[in-house]
Amino acid sequence: MSKKKKIKHFFDYSLLISVFFITGLGLIVMYSASGYSAQNSMNDAMYFLKRQAAFALVGIAVMLGVSRIDYHIYGKFSFPLFAIAMGFQVATAAIGVASHGSARWLSVGGIRFQPAEIVKVCVIIQLATLITHHGLKMNEWKKIMITAAWGMLPAVFIAKSNLSTGMIVAGITFFMVWVSCKKVLAFAAAGGFAMFIYVFAYPAAKLLQRLNILQEYQLTRIFAWKDPSSYADETFQTLQGLYAIGSGGIFGKGLGESVQKFLMPEAQNDMIFTIICEELGLFGAVSIILIYAFIIYRLYDDARNARDLLGSMLVIGIMCHVALQVILNIAVATNTIPNTGVTLPFISYGGTSLVILMGEIGIALSVSRQIRLET
Repeated sequence: MSKKKKIKHFFDYSLLISVFFITGLGLIVMYSASGYSAQNSMNDAMYFLKRQAAFALVGIAVMLGVSRIDYHIYGKFSFPLFAIAMGFQVATAAIGVASHGSARWLSVGGIRFQPAEIVKVCVIIQLATLITHHGLKMNEWKKIMITAAWGMLPAVFIAKSNLSTGMIVAGITFFMVWVSCKKVLAFAAAGGFAMFIYVFAYPAAKLLQRLNILQEYQLTRIFAWKDPSSYADETFQTLQGLYAIGSGGIFGKGLGESVQKFLMPEAQNDMIFTIICEELGLFGAVSIILIYAFIIYRLYDDARNARDLLGSMLVIGIMCHVALQVILNIAVATNTIPNTGVTLPFISYGGTSLVILMGEIGIALSVSRQIRLET
């Protein structure tokens, strides 16, 4: 008689430990990058570190708590969650607190947060639910367009005040819909068009300026990227970041020995990767990238082995979110693309971003928890 197979449930400890590790490393690097400016502005060198550590503890609690929740519940409440997130975003546009030339923050009950970060995860949940509902009908153009519209509409709305987040939401939508259907040529053509826009960004920016689609500060970023010498004030942060990368060499100057952090405004935010390059060198930068690659691989493996389509699409959306932010942040730091204000996941200073990202990892861990192993 054949022996009856035992069913064991899997939990992705590799993903969990990787996120713990890079968050801890991020706190160390962020303290190194922010200590000088925190001492000058807040009279406390550990100001940003203490706040980020507090957010990290909240994020860990959220991640572990969410990992215990059955992910199918998100499918049941996907539309209300999406509607609430968009409501917050509309409120931000109307009464939000301005930052970097546009309203990005909202204060509710004394708690200040960025609704755009919440929109990211709600778009992932909404798209995963719609794709699961449509099933094989996702190969029909009607269903593809309806599903894509749910992601692209908030992306366009957000892009008016926060271009980087709008780009990320659009990217998440693009890849999730692409993975869910067999229309390879159409999406390849769209990707080729995006590459065309990248190559001809300067004339495209001129056209958008005439059409009054992007705001002046967003257009200035594109013009400054293509012609930095003519926009010395706007490219100061970028130039300091490039100096930091170039001076780091192979093994860097040593942790805490950065010089450019004394000159670069808000080094602990979007340009923190340049400080990593200066202090830890090429070796440290590549090591950080490899950790991200491992996290993305674990997410891919969990998506591939998920119990059902909903779980798979949720993790694919999360994987796209993390991958896009890593790629865009490093591209900005190296001046490969215009400065769009994208944070480096788990490392850059920012409470809302860190807590939301950890919440997303919690969803991925919840999906992994229901993966069955036959022994």
